[in-house]
Amino acid sequence: MEGMLGQTSVDQSWFEDWGISVIVTLATAIVITIAIKIAVARFRRKLEGTPNLTQELNLQRIATLTGALSATGLTIVWTVAVLIILDSFDVPLGPFFASAGIAGVALGFGAQSIVKDTLTGFFILLENQFGVGNTVEFLTTAGPVTGRVEWFTLRATAIRAYDGTLHIVPNGNIQVVSNKSRGWARAIVDTQIAYGQDPEEVRAILDELFDELRDDSQMKDWSMDGAGVLGVETTSDTGVVIRVVADTRPSKKGDVERLMRARITQRLSERGIRAPVAAQPPTAPNA
Repeated sequence: MEGMLGQTSVDQSWFEDWGISVIVTLATAIVITIAIKIAVARFRRKLEGTPNLTQELNLQRIATLTGALSATGLTIVWTVAVLIILDSFDVPLGPFFASAGIAGVALGFGAQSIVKDTLTGFFILLENQFGVGNTVEFLTTAGPVTGRVEWFTLRATAIRAYDGTLHIVPNGNIQVVSNKSRGWARAIVDTQIAYGQDPEEVRAILDELFDELRDDSQMKDWSMDGAGVLGVETTSDTGVVIRVVADTRPSKKGDVERLMRARITQRLSERGIRAPVAAQPPTAPNA
């Protein structure tokens, strides 16, 4: 009987010394975990509910972003909880922190590029700077990289160049992002005419052509407001350069430029507007 009372007293003493603290710590960690999951779930639903974020690629981005937020928050919460519990059992944490500090410094020197890449990738996702399928131009520490984004992770981005080369760019090396697939693009076509041709006559001919193109079904689909003539852009040794521009859908910039070049060349030829003639190199005199 005395042994049972002594054991009960020991259990009660343990519960008073450590048990309450452990239970409170675990309960707090569980509550915070649930709160984090609820907050992240609401944040994800809010993003997914936006009309322009309902595409599959953007849903993938949202899942990656919210997953990273949730994992980071839970790691911090449970790390703090474990440390509090160990301290409640009078486990000396000084040597642990010292060892962790030394390991952290060593790991920091070895993995600082990975940390930089991951943080950069996280903010790229958070700010939605680009997505899979976008045509982009990166200014990196190794030089410019242009192409289509094939895949993206928190650490690196894969860019398929126009010649088929696949570039793998660590996110931490990206200095400037130029996204050519957002909003609108501008098609620019420069047309040369020979000296002696009236630029105002050429402008009138092109304005007439572009009025016709505004009714073209293909041009309507590709261009936002048709094409327009800016005027004389520059001159060269052989002729005058007339610049034409059109605001287009980002993915159709090249198609619009090719279409306008073909139509402009055909129309000017029909109206007798002469193109510059390349200067012939001087011939060497006969010996």
